[in-house]
Amino acid sequence: MIYWANDVYRIGDGRMTFIHFFPDWFYRLFSLAFHLAVGMAWHFFFMWLFAINGIAYVGYLLFSGEWRELWPDRQSFRDAISVTLYELHLRKERPVQGKYNAAQRIAYSAVILMAAGSLITGLAIYKPVQLGWLDRVLGGYQLARWEHFWLMIGFVCFFVIHIIQVVRAGWNNFRSMVAGYELVPVTERVDEHPS
Repeated sequence: MIYWANDVYRIGDGRMTFIHFFPDWFYRLFSLAFHLAVGMAWHFFFMWLFAINGIAYVGYLLFSGEWRELWPDRQSFRDAISVTLYELHLRKERPVQGKYNAAQRIAYSAVILMAAGSLITGLAIYKPVQLGWLDRVLGGYQLARWEHFWLMIGFVCFFVIHIIQVVRAGWNNFRSMVAGYELVPVTERVDEHPS
């Protein structure tokens, strides 16, 4: 949202632009062009919601013991290759699936680490004078901005892949993610011994 203020954010090489974030029609549709104060206000508002939600989630993982099922173990990296090959239809047999498969364990744990990195780099950018030591640890203000930007790109990639995987898994899987339980059709049992 803070990118509304200065539309220089793109992925490209020299004068060639491969991806331009927020095309002109987006700015016109929402009347957003060059509203730095509005963009920063929304960005910081969501930053605090993001931080509180993340801290609560990590606290839940630690106190409930759920982190044991989520954090990758030594075999996860090897097993993730099997999961990837299966998902790409290059392997026929489905890998072992617990609550999370190996690829999910790696991806979900990486997102937690990325979230921590995003929060740390964001604070370094937000308060570069007050947190000058943090800026220095991250390689300076400009490098902290660069790191924050690429963490955001990582979140977008995770989100897109995650949505594709959920769609592939089907509606019932999506419903179970939102509601916390899966609906299973019940077949009627025919009584063999009528009275």
